[in-house]
Amino acid sequence: MAKIVRALLSVSDKTGLVPFARVLAAAGVELLSTGGTARALREAGLVVKDVTEHTGFPEMLDGRVKTLHPKVHGGLLYLRGNPEHESTVAQHGISPIDLVVVNLYPFEQTVAKPDVSLHDAIENIDIGGPSMLRSAAKNHESVTVVVDPADYAAVADQVQATGNTTLELRRRLAAAVFARTAAYDAAIAAHLETAFRPAAAIAEPPAVLRIQAPLIQPLRYGENPHQKAALYGRFPEYYEQLHGKELSYNNILDLTAAVALLSEFEGEPPTLAILKHTNPCGVGQAVDLRGAWDHAFATDRLAPFGGIIAVNRPMDLLCAQAIAEIFSEVIVAPDFLPDALALLQQKKNLRLLKVRANPTAASPSDIRSVGAGSYLWQERDLRTTAAADLKVVTDRQPTAAEMAALLFGWKVVKHVKSNAIVYAASVQGAARTVGIGAGQMSRVDSSRIAVWKAGEAQVPLLGSVVCSDAFFPFPDGLLAAADAGATAAIQPGGSVRDPDVIRAANERGMAMVFTGNRHFRH
Repeated sequence: MAKIVRALLSVSDKTGLVPFARVLAAAGVELLSTGGTARALREAGLVVKDVTEHTGFPEMLDGRVKTLHPKVHGGLLYLRGNPEHESTVAQHGISPIDLVVVNLYPFEQTVAKPDVSLHDAIENIDIGGPSMLRSAAKNHESVTVVVDPADYAAVADQVQATGNTTLELRRRLAAAVFARTAAYDAAIAAHLETAFRPAAAIAEPPAVLRIQAPLIQPLRYGENPHQKAALYGRFPEYYEQLHGKELSYNNILDLTAAVALLSEFEGEPPTLAILKHTNPCGVGQAVDLRGAWDHAFATDRLAPFGGIIAVNRPMDLLCAQAIAEIFSEVIVAPDFLPDALALLQQKKNLRLLKVRANPTAASPSDIRSVGAGSYLWQERDLRTTAAADLKVVTDRQPTAAEMAALLFGWKVVKHVKSNAIVYAASVQGAARTVGIGAGQMSRVDSSRIAVWKAGEAQVPLLGSVVCSDAFFPFPDGLLAAADAGATAAIQPGGSVRDPDVIRAANERGMAMVFTGNRHFRH
C-alpha cells in the first residue's frame, strides 16, 4: 500500500491541529498549508510549505483565490494508476496530494449572531474549502479527507501504523464530507433565501424545505422501548442539563412543550406549569414559585407524578422542597439557585435542565413529518391576546377578576391538545387553572372531563371562567360550564350558532368574550 506523501491542511477550527500535524510530520508527510493554519503550524515548530509556493501562483483577491488551482485539484483528483492521468500530471508538473484536512469558514456561527450583516454572512461563505473537500472525497479510493477534528485520532492511528489509511476509513470520511458540505450549502441557501426576501414574504413557505441537522446523541429508545430514536439539531444551544440521567424521547417532547407554554408568561409574575404527555395538568401563578406550585399542583394531584415541571423564574429552595415531595421526571428553569440545586441533585433520577435561550424565538416555523418522505410546514402559533383585543358579546361585561382569569386561561388553553377546555380562576391577584380537559373528540366531553378532574381534586369551580381553544359549536358546552359554576367564558367565536351560544350565556348571566382567533393543537 502506497504511503501518504503530501497533505494539505487549511482549517478555521484549529482544535487538535498541531498534535495531528506532528503525527503526519513524524511519518514523513510533507505539509502544505495556507494563511493562519500555516502560521499556527510554524509557531509549533513544524516545517510547512505554502500553497502559493506549491502552485507557483500568488494568493489574490483578499485570499478569495489561493487553492483554486490545477496543481491543487489535479493533485487531488487524478486517478492513481491510470496511464492517461499519470501522463497528464507528469506533463504539467502536478504532484499528488494524498491527504486533505479542511474545515470551513464558520458560516453557521456567523449568521447565528444577532443582527449579523449581509456583508459578514457573505464573507463567511467558504469557496475553496468545499471545493477541496469535494475533490478529495470524490477520489477517496486514493485520497484521505478529514473535515471534522473528531476524526484526527482515527487517521493518526492508521498513519502511525502503516503510513496510510484503509479504504473503509476513507469511505466513511468521504461520506462525512458530502454530508458536511450539503449541510453547509443548505445553511447558506436558507439564510440567503430569507435575507433576500421582501419583508412581507418572510413568513411565506420556502420554495424548498431544507432539513439538515447534526446528530447530537442516540436515545435509549423512542416513544416505546421497541422503537429506536435519536436527537438531532441545536438542542444544546437552548438547554443545558445540570443533573440526572440521559433524557428520553418522551422527556424531550414534554420539556419542549413545557418551555413553549412558559414562554407565554415571560416577564409575568412567578408561574409554574406541570405537564404530562405534552399536556398541562396544572398551571399556577402567585407572588412566589412556592405559591405557584401550590396552585398548579392543586389542579390535579395525581397526574403530576412522573411529570415535567417548568418555571419562569430561577428555581428557589422553598419551591424545590415542595416539588421534592413527589416523583418528577424533569424540572426546567431559567436557572437554579445553589441551595435548590443541591437539594434536587440528591434525587439521582430527576433531570434538571437550564434554559440557555428562549427556543420559541429560534424559528418562526414548525415542521412535522407525515411519513412517505413528506412534511408539513406552518408558521408557529405565536399570536398573543390582550384585553384590548377581546370583544365582549354578552349583556354583562367581565369583572376585573374574571378578565384576569380569562387572559390567563387563554394562554394555557393554547397549549392543551384539542379539543381543549381550561377552567381558570383569579383570586387576589393569583391566577391558576382549576380544571383541564384535553384531546377529546367533542368539546362537551373535554368540558365534562375538566369538571370531573376538578371534582377529584376537590377544587371548586364556582366563580371560575371557562376557556375554549375553538368556538363552541353548540350551546351545550357552554351550559355544561355554567352548570359547573363558571361565570365567564372566552372563545374565538365564528360559529354559525354564535347567536345561540350568546343567548345561552345571557340567560345564565355569564359574561363572554370573543378573541377572533383559535388555537388548535393537534
